[in-house]
Formats: sequence, C-alpha cells, structure tokens
Amino acid sequence: MKITFLGHASFLIEIENIKIIVDPFISRNPLAKDINLAALNADFILVTHAHEDHMADVEIIAKASDAIVVSNFEIVSYFEKLGIKGHPMNHGGTWEFDFGKVTYTNAVHSSSFPDGSYGGNPGGFLIQAKHKNMYIAGDTSLTMDMKLIPLKAKLDVAILPVGDNFTMGVDDAIIASDFLECSKIIGCHFDTFGYIEINHEEAIKKFYDKNKDLMLLKIGEDIQL
Repeated sequence: MKITFLGHASFLIEIENIKIIVDPFISRNPLAKDINLAALNADFILVTHAHEDHMADVEIIAKASDAIVVSNFEIVSYFEKLGIKGHPMNHGGTWEFDFGKVTYTNAVHSSSFPDGSYGGNPGGFLIQAKHKNMYIAGDTSLTMDMKLIPLKAKLDVAILPVGDNFTMGVDDAIIASDFLECSKIIGCHFDTFGYIEINHEEAIKKFYDKNKDLMLLKIGEDIQL
C-alpha cells in the first residue's frame, strides 16, 4: 500500500494496481500548485463529506478517469446527476470492493454543498485491504465512536485531522490514536489556511512523547506500508 499526500485532506492511495483518491481539493489549494491534476488517474474517489475543500476536484478527476465515487447517498446522487458513476453508502455499512472491504464510519462535523444545500451526514472510511488496514477519519471532532474501529480491524495506519478549529487538534488526535489503538498516524487538514496552521515540530514531539509517530507529509510525499 502506497499513500501519497496531495495537500489538505487529499490523498492518493495505491493498493496493488488500484488507485483511490480521497477528498480531492487540489486545483483550489495554493499549497498544492505543484500537483498535476490532469495526470491524476483514479479507479475510485472516496469523499468524506460535501464541503468544497473535500470535493472540489471530484468531477474533473472522475470524468477524466471514469472513476467511481464512493460516499454517502446524497453526495453520490449529486455526482450521478453530473454523469459520474457512484456507490452510495451510509454509516455502519460495509461493501467489498476490488481493493478491499470499506466501512463508512461516523464523523462529527457538518456537511453541505457549496450552494448551501444538504450534503448528507459526514463520515470516514475504514479500509480493510488484503494486507493492510487503514482508517480515514474525515473532518471530525474526537468521538467515542473511534473506539469501535479496533473491534473491527487492527489498524496499520490512521489518517486524522490535526489542524484544530474546524476539527480536532493535535491533543485530541493523540487521544483518538489511543481509542483507535494505532500508533502510526498521518496528519491532515492542517496549514491550508490561517485557522488551521500548526507548529510541526511541537505536534510531532507531542506524539513522540506518547510513543506514537505523527507523519506530517509534504505535498507530493509518499510512504509505503
């Protein structure tokens, strides 16, 4: 499994020969200007919720690569009206895809389309692939529901927001990692704009002091699991 950070909460996950893009917000993110949007191909696009900073580039990527959008019912319906294929899910539901088993998990946040209309309830994803398990929290506060994740799968990595203000911050993300029983964390939803700028060294040290590994990847940087 290869995970590449595309900025903000966007990732490219490669599982064998299948490419999955999560929450694409690239063309409107000045920090991601070096990412070539036209070169991104996807088999699947996972969308946690309807806010623009998580789905701004779904349409262009999906239409260019004929990708399937996986999200809640409302978001999938929205994109199906644009001629994009989708697979709708809702909280607690699980489906077996070509790359592994996906469960749509709870998130505590809000969710609306750019025009203000209802975007369904926000969520996250538990991915149980053939050899690795990962959890993508989406935009969320710390929630006791995270304690349910390790009852379903032993995680190899978790992607958690750490920018605070709109989501949980570093201190709550440490507690979340305890709930998840996962010590390897990839941070997201930080530095994109003023409200969520963080001190990288301080954040990494806080995790380190708890015997945990916080990875704050540079945009375009990847890790292999």
